[in-house]
Amino acid sequence: MAYRPRSLQHEYELFVEREIENYKESVPRRVILSIGDEAVQSLAAQQQLALTELLLCEEVDRIIRARLRLSTFATWRKRRVKSLAEFKRPERWGMRPDCAIARTALAAHEGHVLVAGAMEEGRSLYLAANGCDVTTLDPMEDVIERVIDAAAGVGLTGRIRGVVNDLAGWAPDLPLNAVVCAAAALRGLSPEQRQRALAILQEATKDGGVHVVETSSEGVRLVPLEELEASYYGWQTTVEGSLSNETFFARKAVA
Repeated sequence: MAYRPRSLQHEYELFVEREIENYKESVPRRVILSIGDEAVQSLAAQQQLALTELLLCEEVDRIIRARLRLSTFATWRKRRVKSLAEFKRPERWGMRPDCAIARTALAAHEGHVLVAGAMEEGRSLYLAANGCDVTTLDPMEDVIERVIDAAAGVGLTGRIRGVVNDLAGWAPDLPLNAVVCAAAALRGLSPEQRQRALAILQEATKDGGVHVVETSSEGVRLVPLEELEASYYGWQTTVEGSLSNETFFARKAVA
């Protein structure tokens, strides 16, 4: 299954819907009831032939939208284009233009990338803004929700999907062009579980695809380099950075 970006108009409609629902959840029930009364009066004044539940709901949403003074499509689109241009810059996320993640974005453009163990949304948004379809994998539901909410805020919903799971219990359901694996995704897995999980990801990766695996977190190495080098036998591999920010980069050979 391919995850293609939605149209700008669709993304705008999702933005409006999300803002309206957020408003409904933020106000007391009496406020919603008063808006409902206002909607009934408005529809009655328009001499509707039949006051249906659907018409009432639509009128309530229209009233809320007017109260919120939401941006028009043209204004929202300008802001979105500006945001995406900023999100495409690796510097926006504290990365160098030649870092492993930036090279991954180029290698996997218009392809599918797995981001595993992302404790923050930056990498997923950066890759999606640069034309990648992204699956974000993490066992913490709040982490996935944060990524999806951030994607929705800048119109990248169609580029990112979230999966609540870990590498030990999940397998790709489509070919991958790249894998970005944070050290957190491997923490807690036994060597056998890591080997099995990485083997599954390698099998799902297309020829020429790349894997970026962090080996350390806060200056502590969580995955032995010898173990990774053995797991990626036959791949072209390099080790970049220092122990505090060490990255294992691997490219699959082209048959």
